[in-house]
Amino acid sequence: MSTINLDSVNQIRAILINRRQSLAVAESVTAGILQVAFSSADKAAEYFQGGITAYNLGQKARHLGLDPIHGEQSNCVSPQTARTLAENCCSFFSSHWGIGVTGYASTVPEQGITELYAYYSIASDREEMKSARITPPPGLQDPIAVRYYYTNEVINVLLEVLTHGVQKKTI
Repeated sequence: MSTINLDSVNQIRAILINRRQSLAVAESVTAGILQVAFSSADKAAEYFQGGITAYNLGQKARHLGLDPIHGEQSNCVSPQTARTLAENCCSFFSSHWGIGVTGYASTVPEQGITELYAYYSIASDREEMKSARITPPPGLQDPIAVRYYYTNEVINVLLEVLTHGVQKKTI
C-alpha cells in the first residue's frame, strides 16, 4: 500500500496544535515520505517544523550529530542512530517532538543485507520516549511500498504515544 494514513496524521496535528507543541523529523530510509505526510495535514505550518532527509553518514554526522565511528560500524542502521536522529532533530528544528528513522527498504546482498528492517525513535524534548525495530510483512519487497509501510507504522506509533502516553520501552 503506497498511501499515507492522513486520518492519523490529522489526529496528530489536532493533538499537537491543542497542546501548542510542534514536530520535526529526521529520516533516512523513508526518504522524505514522513515529511510529505506531516506537511499534508490541514494547517500543517501550525505544528510541523520541518524535516531533514539525511541519506548518508556524512550528512547524518554533519547535521544531526551522529557519531561517525558508530555510523561507519553500523552502516547508520541501528537503534542508536534512530535515537540520535530523533533527539537532535528536536533542537535542529526547535520542536517539542522528533522522529528519527533509519533502515533498509531494499536488500544489499553485497553487504550481507538480506532482511528488510528499520529502527525508529520518537523523542520528546530531546529525550527518547519510544523506539523499536520494525519489519515489513512477508512478501512486501517493493522499496517504495516498504517506505510507505515504515512511514505508516511510525505515524501510528506517534499517535499512540500522543493519545495514550508511553511506558518507556526501548530496544
